[in-house]
Amino acid sequence: MIPLTADVVLPCLDEADALPWVLSRIPPGWRAVVVDNGSSDGSAAVAAELGATVVCEPRRGFGAACHAGLLACTAEFVCFCDCDASLDPALLPAFVRQLGDGDADLVLGRRRPAARRAFPPHARAGNAALVRMLHRRTGVRLRDLGPLRAGRREALLGLGLTDRRSGYPLEMVVRGADAGWRITERDVPYRPRTGTSKVTGTWRGTWHAVRDMRAVLAAPARPLPYEAATR
Repeated sequence: MIPLTADVVLPCLDEADALPWVLSRIPPGWRAVVVDNGSSDGSAAVAAELGATVVCEPRRGFGAACHAGLLACTAEFVCFCDCDASLDPALLPAFVRQLGDGDADLVLGRRRPAARRAFPPHARAGNAALVRMLHRRTGVRLRDLGPLRAGRREALLGLGLTDRRSGYPLEMVVRGADAGWRITERDVPYRPRTGTSKVTGTWRGTWHAVRDMRAVLAAPARPLPYEAATR
């Protein structure tokens, strides 16, 4: 069996302390694409020294960083992973195998907390509310909207994603569901992050993320720019 390879997009804002562990977990032969989103702690330099491809995205926003990374990718398969050491990119080959075998069009990691403080109550509550709203909007039943995920580059570009804030991961799922994609989940351990969270670490951050995602769910379905389904 020929091993599948992928590019891994790592949106990054002040993650210099976490980067060494995260980049050490990138599967052999894969490319790490670290998207620096305005870090002030030298994250870009750390990533470059450790061999990652570094993309600078001056416009702040999780979606802006993710999309800049997607545009910089060249591999057939593209994965996304947080850059805070809460999720292990070494688990991604199993995600890509599902894509390569034709068993799924988008594979998401369902976060299973490895410690109580890894997934605080307000973040869990926000996530639970969103997956219920997602089911009502699309009919897709998921248990998590986690950021560890994998898809095909051309198909992801074909979704025409426009959100550049916290709604980007949800918009990917919604647009994929509208295109008839097979969306599956795999359980993954979720560890306490290194450093301070910019989103789910506070009630305010979680509220802003939920607000952005609710706006995505409220938007009417629209035609894809071109055929994005891979089936």
